[in-house]
Amino acid sequence: MNIGIDIDGVLTDLEKAIIDFGTKMSVEEKWPIKIDVSKYWEVEALEWTQEQADKFWNKYLVEYVVESKPRMFSEEIIEMLKKEENNIYIITARNEYGMPPEYYGKMQELTREWLKNQDIKYDKLIFARDSEKLHQCIENNVEIMIEDSPNNIEDISKKIKVIKFDCQYNKQVNGENIITAYSWYHIYDIIKKFNKEGGK
Repeated sequence: MNIGIDIDGVLTDLEKAIIDFGTKMSVEEKWPIKIDVSKYWEVEALEWTQEQADKFWNKYLVEYVVESKPRMFSEEIIEMLKKEENNIYIITARNEYGMPPEYYGKMQELTREWLKNQDIKYDKLIFARDSEKLHQCIENNVEIMIEDSPNNIEDISKKIKVIKFDCQYNKQVNGENIITAYSWYHIYDIIKKFNKEGGK
């Protein structure tokens, strides 16, 4: 089976990272701390201006990309899936937006290094805009996509089965082609059943 996997919010806990780094930034900058975990974008979740969000990413994006820990058991499950002859396509919307000038042009390299350092095995790494993820899934014959972004879940699930990694900001997203998972072992169980049922 061809399995698509997002990075931020699926392999990493983006939700926690934004709150952790965001509240740190707010204290450092003496900004009022306001948190709405039901929102996906940091400008909405922390009630920031775009200028504040830009300053935040410029300061913390590289640290997040380089030092984030993978979600519990993600490497283990991916290795198990690989051993069972599944193909792993990592499909991420990571781009240069927010990168400090000295790191501009290095997002793909930093991402490859991070995957290698975390021992996350994959067959193909695809960088695509959010709006292009469905196209990339179809182009690469992805049969099931693991995603956290509400917009991407809704878009991709129109054509392909989606495993929604449960987060506060995507709880309202449901549909016939969407299965909610709460952990990486839960993802493994869903994929095993999906395979057993012949991809239905």
